[in-house]
Amino acid sequence: MVRTDLALVHPKVERYLAALLPPRDRVLREMEARARREDIPIVGPVVGRLLFQLALIARARRVMELGSAIGYSTLWWARAVGAGGRVWYTDGDPANARDARGYLKRAGVLGRVEIMTGDALECMARVRGRFDVVFCDIDKPGYPEAFEAAMRRLVPGGLLVADNTLWKGRVTRDPASARRDPATAAVQEFNRRAYASDARGFATLIPLRDGVTVLVKR
Repeated sequence: MVRTDLALVHPKVERYLAALLPPRDRVLREMEARARREDIPIVGPVVGRLLFQLALIARARRVMELGSAIGYSTLWWARAVGAGGRVWYTDGDPANARDARGYLKRAGVLGRVEIMTGDALECMARVRGRFDVVFCDIDKPGYPEAFEAAMRRLVPGGLLVADNTLWKGRVTRDPASARRDPATAAVQEFNRRAYASDARGFATLIPLRDGVTVLVKR
């Protein structure tokens, strides 16, 4: 995990939100414990529930996930799309893909997921058709390119969802300072494009955990 530059959510609020959460099933709990133990970046249960809810609102059946790690967010999407839906998992690490396959199989949703390894945007380019949701959680310097690629592939009314768009508070840095950090500059640019795209979509940055930007394509 990247070290926090500032506390985005008051610790008491974080504890309150965590206390509200219903118990997760065994597979999700195992993934959460492993992420804490091995410092694996996952969205966590608070954001996981948001992803699930967004998929239900959009009535999503085709979800393209750009950056999936051990498949934690994949599992939330796969459960949301239902038995007739499809989720495309992407990750550059074959070991992550192997572990994700095991978790998704144990959770009973592997039949809804296409496991792809390699560059996430190249993987998306190999999939035909449009998507109801594109979820962006790749390495941060790739966010602006991912924004444009996703907008081309979403159906009207589809959702572009991106994690870490407050980037530990670093997005508040002035442009000159941010330019010395490609990841921060890229997240700032992603958010700028999202909010400047009213002709193509309507965006809101939700200050939940490390920030989640949700854009509805027009």
